[in-house]
Amino acid sequence: MLFNSYEFIFVFLPVTLAGFFLLGLRSRNLAMGWIIVASLAFYAWWRPINVLIIAPSILVNFVLARWLLRLTADEERAGAARIVLLLGIAFNVAFLGYFKYVDFLATAANDLVGTHFVLTQVVLPLGISFITFQKIAFLIDVHGRRIPSFSFREYCLFVLFFPQLIAGPIVHFREMMPQFRQTPCRWDRENIAVGLSLFVFGLFKKVILADGISEYVSPIYESAAAGSEPTFFPAWIAAIGFTLQIYFDFSGYSDMALGLGRFFGVRLPANFNSPLKATNIIDFWLRWHMTLTRFLTAYLYNPLALWLTRRRMAKGLPGLGGRSPSVGAFFQVLAGPTMLTMFVSGLWHGAGYLFILWGLLHGLYLSTNHAWRLFGSRIWPNREKHGPFMRSTGFVLTFLSVVVAMVLFRSTNAGAAKELLQGMVGLNGVSLPQQILAHLGPLTGLLQSFVSVATDMSAQELALAIAWVGALLLIALLLPNTLQLMAGYEPALGVRPGPAAPLSLARVLDWTPTIPWALAMAPLVVATVMRIGGKSEFLYWQF
Repeated sequence: MLFNSYEFIFVFLPVTLAGFFLLGLRSRNLAMGWIIVASLAFYAWWRPINVLIIAPSILVNFVLARWLLRLTADEERAGAARIVLLLGIAFNVAFLGYFKYVDFLATAANDLVGTHFVLTQVVLPLGISFITFQKIAFLIDVHGRRIPSFSFREYCLFVLFFPQLIAGPIVHFREMMPQFRQTPCRWDRENIAVGLSLFVFGLFKKVILADGISEYVSPIYESAAAGSEPTFFPAWIAAIGFTLQIYFDFSGYSDMALGLGRFFGVRLPANFNSPLKATNIIDFWLRWHMTLTRFLTAYLYNPLALWLTRRRMAKGLPGLGGRSPSVGAFFQVLAGPTMLTMFVSGLWHGAGYLFILWGLLHGLYLSTNHAWRLFGSRIWPNREKHGPFMRSTGFVLTFLSVVVAMVLFRSTNAGAAKELLQGMVGLNGVSLPQQILAHLGPLTGLLQSFVSVATDMSAQELALAIAWVGALLLIALLLPNTLQLMAGYEPALGVRPGPAAPLSLARVLDWTPTIPWALAMAPLVVATVMRIGGKSEFLYWQF
């Protein structure tokens, strides 16, 4: 069930919390067991077969983790422990590959070498990508002796905790289990107030903002997929509009996940922190899907870069350290691992060529950004002028780069992406509705030489779409985010108030569990509850 559904909000969540608090009065073990049972019910809601598919994987990983725990206790069996770890990683990759990528691999083989594999339409378990990455991280942490002990109940609680089960954040055992062990399993007014506020903020972002603009964005992508050629303005509305749609969709989900965890006295790690405010693409990825970035950096990029650095040093070649890093070292130690990491990120998001291209494009963005950081001082040595210029220019470049890449992310086929990108640079022409052209006065004659009459969007649709884009941009770029508003109550793990100007908007709007804030949030609750039930889906639940 979706977080923004009546059955979740008014049935599942109240029943789950009531059971947790009542059982918590008698026994912590009973309360933790109740969470596991509720999480399994949540996961099985759409298709009970989901549990039957994912359960064997969970059990296999538990057995492998226990095996690793015994092997790592004996230093003389380090080789065997490494083999078991590699076996566990291979099992998880194969498990994910079969359910998520077998059809894609068959399609790729048919396209590239002319084979005739039949597509099998394998049932894709919900959240399999998040669950798989989390289990891989667990095995690696056990092998690295960062998890000294765990029980089967603790392992199931870690893997199945429903607030982050389907779409993250990707969490570590060592940051979650101490909280489960310490949570009082009692009704706590502060936890309930913080959790409810986070959930309401997230629900509003999802139901009102993300779903609101999707009504103007989706038809343009669907039309492009059907073969139409969107002109300049619709193409940009589709590109920026979807960027904002997925921004508020994922931001809303992240807030709701944080709020749900807080109901149980658990702080999940932050996963979203105003990425559209980033002034470079590196900063963007430190703000967007933060736990995925953390996972890929720690378990893929860093080991690969370290291995390549050691190989260069063994050959007597210079690394990236020092004042004058070599171009060869940059491509081998930094750009290469970055491109591979983002290739995996793209493939992880979806089994399709456009997802891979999206990942590689972001890999190119990141490599370019790193190259500028390393070699830019040779081109622009005056750092006093460089900083202010790059903050403004970097923001524009980052925003446009993200928007362009999102066209690949959203498009259902290469033809649609091609037409939308062509439309954004004006190759499909520029058009405006007749109602608008008729009211431009003297400009009408001047514009008619290169502006045609639009047939794909009416004047009202265009005006509303532009209004939605403008309003959401202002919210995303100017207002403080939820983590900033609620920093005084640690809304996410480790998020606390930082230095802020006395008159900053975040300081003025500082959230507190008071009646005025409750009254201020009441309209959000009414608006979202009235809107629930319409066409809606969490974009990130696809992955």
